[in-house]
Amino acid sequence: MNRRNRHAGRLAGLVLLGAGLPGVPPAEAQTGTTDGEWRYWAGDAGSTRYAPLDQIDASNVGDLDIAWRWQSRNFGATPEAYYRVTPLYVDGMLYATAGFRRAAVAIDPATGETLWMYRLDEGERGRNAPRGNSGRGVGYWTDGVEKRVLLITPAYHMVSLDAETGVPDADFGENGIVDLKLGLGREIDLVNDRIGSSSPPVVVGDVIVVGAALPQGGRPPTKEMPPGHVRGFDARTGEQLWTFHTIPQPGDPGHETWEEGSWDYTGNAAVWTPFTADLELEYVYLPVEAGTGDYYGGHRPGDNLYSQSLVCVDARTGEVVWYFQTVHHGIWDFDPPAAPVLMDITVDGREIAAVAQVTKQAFTYVFDRETGEPVWPIEERPVPAGDVPGEWYAPTQPFPTLPVPFDMQGVSEDDLIDLTPELKAEALEISKNLTLGPLFTPPTVLVEGGNQGTLITPGSLGGANWPGAAYDPETRQLFVGSATRGSVIGLVNDPERSNMRYIAGQPRGVGGPQGLPLLKPPWGRITALDMNTGQRVWQVANDHTPSFVEEHPALEGVEIPRTGRPSRAGLLATRTLLFAGTGGGTMSPDITGLLRAHDKATGEILAEIELPSHQTGVPMTYMHDGVQYIVAAVGGRGVPGELVALRLPN
Repeated sequence: MNRRNRHAGRLAGLVLLGAGLPGVPPAEAQTGTTDGEWRYWAGDAGSTRYAPLDQIDASNVGDLDIAWRWQSRNFGATPEAYYRVTPLYVDGMLYATAGFRRAAVAIDPATGETLWMYRLDEGERGRNAPRGNSGRGVGYWTDGVEKRVLLITPAYHMVSLDAETGVPDADFGENGIVDLKLGLGREIDLVNDRIGSSSPPVVVGDVIVVGAALPQGGRPPTKEMPPGHVRGFDARTGEQLWTFHTIPQPGDPGHETWEEGSWDYTGNAAVWTPFTADLELEYVYLPVEAGTGDYYGGHRPGDNLYSQSLVCVDARTGEVVWYFQTVHHGIWDFDPPAAPVLMDITVDGREIAAVAQVTKQAFTYVFDRETGEPVWPIEERPVPAGDVPGEWYAPTQPFPTLPVPFDMQGVSEDDLIDLTPELKAEALEISKNLTLGPLFTPPTVLVEGGNQGTLITPGSLGGANWPGAAYDPETRQLFVGSATRGSVIGLVNDPERSNMRYIAGQPRGVGGPQGLPLLKPPWGRITALDMNTGQRVWQVANDHTPSFVEEHPALEGVEIPRTGRPSRAGLLATRTLLFAGTGGGTMSPDITGLLRAHDKATGEILAEIELPSHQTGVPMTYMHDGVQYIVAAVGGRGVPGELVALRLPN
């Protein structure tokens, strides 16, 4: 087990362009969306998912009706069920994506009529795309005259479309298209190398900032993968302006944290989730994932900057302003999974323009968004080492002292299901073949007939994920949806599948007792955090108790608490309400499609609005011709994805 020298600058961050320098304006106050629009994937550039609209309030939210339904069924040979788009609403038009080949569409916001459609035929390259789906939506740019919708295709082209007609802009790239596989600084096979993006770009001034996504990293076929560098492009011409090396190259700060030449071949370290920007500072905030692979890092010894970091870069130049690494040498798939949230808070009497990053490990890291200084102390604490051959272990990890965690962290026998003594006994028996431990307990090698791996809690689908959080700038509360679920990771050596020494294997006999979850409920949560104090305001289960639990014969006669589900509620905050969808990211057949309205102060459910299926995309809202609409993408098993718009009765 190799140990490394501590990287001296990593806790405080690396300040290259601090605030207060000439030409750097103060950070703008965060107020959510403006003019009834929804111009960015998360509402505003600060990713607050907050709209100061109140036509729909506690007195009438239960009266919401479906205004229109827009079907994605015919956008491809195969209907898509997991439809995760959030539309934009700009200048009286809705813009979205649809289908496995990711068409861009314009929709009438009052009727749901399709106004135009554009799709790029990517042929064999498209069939090799790593995440061939409709994606999470589009970006938007305007200089006040020209208006452009920005589409990132599955096979990694960027297309600039006239927002009124859907026709490609002939002055952008080559006939409206920029090939994003070019200009990465490493030779890429244009047809076969699997790099793309399922998140929209973010626009800062006249610069388009683009991320990347690669195949999921639990079982990489090779340790040599394309790098997920972040780039800036001219919004008018498509010219590549700068590249930020998420894996530092020779001469870059942090290069020494990729030991034994691993910077040269390691890939990933991409920003696969949506971005956040401060439009006044012209800074963009990058939640960077781990390098190849998710659970074994023996081929990339060192801390591996800027993997699993929040990085602030100047959108004009791509230069690093500051960074903070939330996980050193990641081997848990603890990527920062969501767009960070900009907020203005008051801590101990001090006004702070802050940025908050929610994580899979159920932490919220909060920084001064100009300087990177932690708002509350973040402590480097010792964590367990492992014994996987060839692995390189970080002796400490950063633990925020505040805000309080919003979900279960680590697992012990006390955390196993205990709805009946018999179920608890079965859960204890199952756990005998698993490695349990606190947060950051490392993966273990799978042993036939013995250890089946480490129960990592939260797991790769636990804690927060890409739906992110919503922030209310008036109450200064952050609302987080999280899944309480673990991942059993047992590593195997499989030369026929990968040239990596270890990849994730297939543990046996590690499900929950009698088909129930292994962990005790609640299995999904919505948490409100006071961002002035870092304390929890309230926490509720994210859904009712699933029917397979209520009707389970082992629980006959047992009083079962409201359990929620191991899924992620898509959240939307308005001036008066918090909206939460059900079943986000799951395909369970018994989920009822509901959009719930919660009291923001208490979490109390005020209304449940029926939807055709469960929420798959994060809800949004807008005001059109004096009417407030709420739109959510829904879908499910056997239910093709669609957009559903709600409004009050005429």
